[in-house]
Amino acid sequence: MAGRKHFFTSESVGEGHPDKVCDQISDAILDDVLRQDPYGRVACETYVTMGLLIVGGEITTTGYVDVHNLTRNVLKEIGYIHPKYGFDYHTCAVINTIHSQSPDIAQGVNKGGAGDQGFMVGYACSETPELMPLPIMMAHKLVRRTAEARRQGILKYLGPDCKSQVTVEYHDGHPKRIDSVVLACQHTEEILDASKEKITKTARQEMIDVIARPILKEYIDKKTKYYVNETGKFVIGGPQSDTGMTGRKIVVDTYGGVAAPGGGAFSGKDPTKVDRSAAYMVRYIAKNIVAAGLATKCLIHIAYVIGRAEPLAIMVDTFDTGKLSETAFIKLIRENFEVTPQGMIKQLDLLRPIYKKTACYGHFGRTDPEFSWESTDKVAALKKQAGKL
Repeated sequence: MAGRKHFFTSESVGEGHPDKVCDQISDAILDDVLRQDPYGRVACETYVTMGLLIVGGEITTTGYVDVHNLTRNVLKEIGYIHPKYGFDYHTCAVINTIHSQSPDIAQGVNKGGAGDQGFMVGYACSETPELMPLPIMMAHKLVRRTAEARRQGILKYLGPDCKSQVTVEYHDGHPKRIDSVVLACQHTEEILDASKEKITKTARQEMIDVIARPILKEYIDKKTKYYVNETGKFVIGGPQSDTGMTGRKIVVDTYGGVAAPGGGAFSGKDPTKVDRSAAYMVRYIAKNIVAAGLATKCLIHIAYVIGRAEPLAIMVDTFDTGKLSETAFIKLIRENFEVTPQGMIKQLDLLRPIYKKTACYGHFGRTDPEFSWESTDKVAALKKQAGKL
């Protein structure tokens, strides 16, 4: 219906958020295994709470990971370097409960089968240059900008923990403006007003001017609403205020709720786990279809069973924007993309130690060279072959 207006909201969380702390540690351990042993098997989980961090899961490798030092180094890089932030890499307790992978699982994976059952979802759309939904891209950019303002000393009072949320107003399915922006930024006590119950108006405006406006300027207007540390203050943050676990931010990691996430998280899993490798592959497929101009929105749904290489099913939905039938799209996919675990690993070069970087600011819509699944190198072939279908 012409003239239809709707609003859509996505959130992101920064590198100091407890759940993201855990994702980064789990992926740092995976990277350390892959540096030494590209064929190591990793399913690593991390849990953090006040003063305590537990690393567990299953790892089989010929290498050796110094879990305690690696974990503390990640915490240091994130910024938990002083007790004033409620968590300190020097003094927190680190417990290692890792053991080896089940041989029952290994016997199916060793012959090239999927490391688990499940379904994975890939999505792309033409809303942004990254071919991602606008709300999640803006939310990611806000928390990244918050980290930059902290690390560069632009806002010296910021702590490592932060969250963002962006609500976009759409007209007839196209993003027109940002209706509201939410920023929750951990900070030290120096910016509290005399009551000690809330930050000063000056600090609030600084966060808007330094973090939000430079990122969102193209989409904000006089009616855009800003919600900054709406409880009043955010001194107690990170693991002191909230527990964290690996894999609890799968909507943040994927498409911000515009497309449903798959059934499993990514971080801490080596690419024999289709939760990760297949999710990257279907993003790669969807992005190339949209980049080729064959659709303006594309969702790929794929399913696997443990121990078997070929997927159980592939579904394509272009939301009535596609130039081909679903049958034709599936034919294109089969002819141009690998969809077995070993094929996906080879095509996307997934046995590299690239995963810690994916653990914050989203796994998709990135331009870094490590993100091979963001390449649009199949566009020419898809265009050529689509003309014959």
